[in-house]
Amino acid sequence: MNSGPALVSILRQGSTLIASVHTALDDSELERFRTDLVAQIGEHRSRGVIIDVAALDVIDSFAALTLRTIAEMARLRGARTVIVGIQPEVAFTMVRLGMGTGSIPTALDLEEGLALLTGGVDDGRRRP
Repeated sequence: MNSGPALVSILRQGSTLIASVHTALDDSELERFRTDLVAQIGEHRSRGVIIDVAALDVIDSFAALTLRTIAEMARLRGARTVIVGIQPEVAFTMVRLGMGTGSIPTALDLEEGLALLTGGVDDGRRRP
């Protein structure tokens, strides 16, 4: 995004993109992340996206909305999205504030997220 240490890394593993958020992002950085990730979905013809937020100790309402927007844009481009690594304190705060991930599946960690995308884990949600 800017010079200095990477705020987000996006790696490809087969047909899946793994986006790891390394630090809290401000609103403009979140928008850039969204743009970059959605562009890479098309570039790599990705079928799955994992967004790893384990390094975050806060997810505000704009970040939660951006994650939902990314997942919807990915879905429209043919990719499923899973969010992994939400810390317990972050989950608690999100629930208390009435924020959530909408219909985006979540998983404990990267391993479970990959399994969920490949059909190795049932996320308990009904699919049309």
